[in-house]
Amino acid sequence: MTKQIYNFCAGPAMLPQDVMQIAQKEFVNWKDMGCSVMEVSHRGKDYVALAHEAEQDLRDLMNISDEYAVLFMHGGGRGQFASVPMNLLPENGEADYVLTGSWSKSALTEGRKFGQINVAADMHVENGMRSILPQSEWKLSDKAAYVHYCPNETVDGVEFDFIPETDKPLVADMSSCILSQEIDVSKFGIIYAGAQKNIGPSGLAIAIVRKDLMGNARSGTPSIFDYALQNQNDSMFNTPPTYAWYLAGLVFKWLKKQGGISAIQAINAAKAEMLYNFIDNSDFYHNQVVSRYRSKMNVPFMLKDESLNAVFLSEAEKVGLLALKGHRSVGGMRASIYNAMPLSGVEVLVKFMQSFEKAHA
Repeated sequence: MTKQIYNFCAGPAMLPQDVMQIAQKEFVNWKDMGCSVMEVSHRGKDYVALAHEAEQDLRDLMNISDEYAVLFMHGGGRGQFASVPMNLLPENGEADYVLTGSWSKSALTEGRKFGQINVAADMHVENGMRSILPQSEWKLSDKAAYVHYCPNETVDGVEFDFIPETDKPLVADMSSCILSQEIDVSKFGIIYAGAQKNIGPSGLAIAIVRKDLMGNARSGTPSIFDYALQNQNDSMFNTPPTYAWYLAGLVFKWLKKQGGISAIQAINAAKAEMLYNFIDNSDFYHNQVVSRYRSKMNVPFMLKDESLNAVFLSEAEKVGLLALKGHRSVGGMRASIYNAMPLSGVEVLVKFMQSFEKAHA
């Protein structure tokens, strides 16, 4: 009997098993064409129908109005770090960035290649715990073209429990939390996400762009990163990442079958509560994020005795629990529990952590 594997990788992350089985079945013979979906023209009627259906399913799931374009783009999340300022930041303009962890810091670094980027709020530590500075203490600029933040920091395990209030276009890097909980899209100017956590395979990025923000890209903006041009061409100005788009479409249909975002949100809350409750009631493990701002997608934790880290990882792999090593900048462990991770995976992880603690406490 094959051992059950649970992959806690932060990205590229596990995909729903049902989705992978459909993809496997259709891999060499899509729609009885005798070839794979990755081998057909992106401009053929069958693929165009697939693309339109995937976009509509995403619109349905997130309740995205016609005021927004939904773009399927190259370059992942880092591509969007550059695309946002190239499309929104005028020459000699400025923008506000909120820093809460590694990915918002990376977005800031990229943004500074294109103009003046103000740090409206820096990474915050409260009594030795990672936290988020209250918005009342942010230093927002009246001159900012937009305000950028990362609602969920994959590396640091920090998650906003509020949507910032601003009269500027709000830009959100939702790479690791998109589709995990219900949000009001109308509060945002741009939502973007690398696909490799909650959507599909790496290389694809989704950009949800309010249409009135389009058409002002800098003259030097590469065509594939120009939101207006991509929208005019249905995200097919050049050949898109077709197989990733296909898999994303399967994930959207899987989400609908689960009952939509509200249903998956309840499951995600249960998974996170189970894991955090165990950590909080243990003297052997601890989490370093203020409880209010703990991520429901990425749970970093430390062992009381860090000399046991390698043993923990080795024994976890033996029982089918993969990719639990924390990011090198944070250390310790990290369990990424995106939509595709079933509740049973977290149950097995907690049981393993309990037995490991008994053996090594």
